[in-house]
Amino acid sequence: MCTRFYADIDKELKPFIDEAQHAQFAQQMMIKLSRPVTMSGEIRPTDIAAVIARSRSGERAVFPMQWGFSINGLKNPIVNARVESAAEKPTFRDSWYRRRCVIPASWYFEWQHYQTSDGKIRTGEKYAIQPRDSDITWLAGLYRFEETNGFRYPVFVVLTREPAGQVCSIHDRMPLILPETAVDAWISTDAQPEDIAKAAVTDLVLEKAAPSR
Repeated sequence: MCTRFYADIDKELKPFIDEAQHAQFAQQMMIKLSRPVTMSGEIRPTDIAAVIARSRSGERAVFPMQWGFSINGLKNPIVNARVESAAEKPTFRDSWYRRRCVIPASWYFEWQHYQTSDGKIRTGEKYAIQPRDSDITWLAGLYRFEETNGFRYPVFVVLTREPAGQVCSIHDRMPLILPETAVDAWISTDAQPEDIAKAAVTDLVLEKAAPSR
């Protein structure tokens, strides 16, 4: 899973955050959705983040997007989509083929999950996880548009896959992380997402993180 990630505005992510904050409708999102547009620090579901996608003219651009697809009947938004089934799920199918995005992050957070002697799953230490020897964690995602009180805005989910490497020891899922060289291909409407997903980064480093406040 991926339900938290971190964006460090003082380092490599600053250009992305700056571009998203200066997008024409960033201030409208803050007012209409009652969400800050800082887009840095620990990003949680329903927060607004800087997201890379194609513009209407087909150019690569950065947009402010809210994290989570709203689903009728569900109290909380859906923040993740399984890469193995996104192409078949009605909620994600159209986005899988037409609206793919990349969320640049410093790292993502995961909590260790373990089974106790009575068979229950418990949550343990919090970890910060990122690709080895990389300053940016390129999270693959999907986006779509939703509407609230007549205001239309973009929302995204993070794709997840089976865990690899050290992540296997703490959780049964992890985000689909792309190499930087695959970012442009992933957001292209002409690409085959199934093929690009095979190039996912799996060499990750884990470090215990301070608990969230």
